[in-house]
Amino acid sequence: MAQAKSHNMKLLAQETLQGFGGVGEGVALQVAKDGRRILWVAHEGPPKNFSGIDVSDPRNPRLIVQTELPHTNMRSNSLELSGDTLAIAYQTYGVNIPNAGIELFDISDPENPKSISFFNRSGEFSRGCHVLWFIDGEYIHCASGAPDFKPSHPNDDQFYQIIDVRNPSKPEEVGRWWLPGTKDGEEPLPRLHTSPSGKDGYRPHNTNVYPERPDRCYVGYLDGGMVILDIADKANPKLVSQWNPHPPYPGFTHTALPLLDRDLVIATDESIVDDGADWPKLTWVLDIRDETNPVSISTFPLPAYEEHANLGGRFGSHNLHENLPGASFRSNEIIIGTYFNAGVRAFDISNPYRPEEVAHFVPPKPENSRVDAAQINDVFVDENCIVYAVERIAGGIYILEMDV
Repeated sequence: MAQAKSHNMKLLAQETLQGFGGVGEGVALQVAKDGRRILWVAHEGPPKNFSGIDVSDPRNPRLIVQTELPHTNMRSNSLELSGDTLAIAYQTYGVNIPNAGIELFDISDPENPKSISFFNRSGEFSRGCHVLWFIDGEYIHCASGAPDFKPSHPNDDQFYQIIDVRNPSKPEEVGRWWLPGTKDGEEPLPRLHTSPSGKDGYRPHNTNVYPERPDRCYVGYLDGGMVILDIADKANPKLVSQWNPHPPYPGFTHTALPLLDRDLVIATDESIVDDGADWPKLTWVLDIRDETNPVSISTFPLPAYEEHANLGGRFGSHNLHENLPGASFRSNEIIIGTYFNAGVRAFDISNPYRPEEVAHFVPPKPENSRVDAAQINDVFVDENCIVYAVERIAGGIYILEMDV
């Protein structure tokens, strides 16, 4: 049997979620009123919606609840948590399919999540919400389609939206912004064709807004690169800057993580094609001392292409641990990211011009996976340096102890 590869990360436990171990891009940790620590994860696809796992003892995780999707022509790719309210992003597998949007749940009793409201984003040109950000209990920032938005190209069907959920029973859109050229009637943007997947597009992915800088949204805009928005007036977001290395690099900017005390942004480009066909998918370090003119100053070292490209599945950058408030590891120097078949990896960027890898964990192929290598999809790290790395196809959750 193949063995895990690890350095400064020790496996404490694996939870395969009763055979539904395909986990998407939603991982959040709740400290419940009774003191228990509950990890919430969104599933990569049907039939499951989200699961809650008691990780109070990280060596002995216990699945306490697992929910079903409204139907099988959709996914709940993303979730976020604020207090005892869980927000779930629903994206359908085509346009004009019901249940596309955002659902809020009361998880004050973790074993019994209760739906609070559903914010409908279904429509003739909409697949609903791909990813959302919800940390302050007041506003959801998300990448979604909408019933009244017709894109200039089908691949540009999602845009940045701000949803007011201060009354959680009645969510309301209060602001939106799209990259000029992506709405029907505008001069279309050039199609870059930077990826052999055919999924090229100008639409947002992660939409990060931090309490230290609530007037800024840091957006990964796929083929549009990294975008900084001024959202001081939520009804009228304004462009501050756009940084875009595509082309010549192969597109799909996913996450923009600001390190505000250092005037840096860490930006990832997601690998979306198997067998290294869209290599190199990089993690970039950007200098934003002048936020109107972000400048790339380095990239994280990638594992060797020759060793990983043909292992199976995707290879390259993807998600980051995003320095969330609450029971979360927060650092401006240690950055943890996922690399699909190259596992989860931690980097020291105390010298931002020369990032260095300091830890990694690469599990063997999970049982019942359709590809020949693990596909580590997302990661959350708690304040005790316990790493929760999730696998995209079958592996569920790997709980690790990090020593850096």
